[in-house]
Amino acid sequence: MLDELREEAIVRKVGGRFKLSTLIQKRLVALNAGSRPLVDMRTDEMLEVVIQEILQDKIYLDSDSNLHVADAKHGQGGPPELDFNKL
Repeated sequence: MLDELREEAIVRKVGGRFKLSTLIQKRLVALNAGSRPLVDMRTDEMLEVVIQEILQDKIYLDSDSNLHVADAKHGQGGPPELDFNKL
């Protein structure tokens, strides 16, 4: 297992172990289906790529557990903040 997965920081970053597992699985499916990695790594190990994408805020799950890629062009570096006035 990767050392990053043993740390609680990555679990807290995505909102829990279930969300982390879901995010990893969905991103691995996307990569295996032909999506390009969002980080430059010299490895064939896709799990390592996904972990780095999470740590670098390149991917996240929305409130409906849908996978999203952070859009640096539009200033979105992670999950959108909740607007409590719209709830």
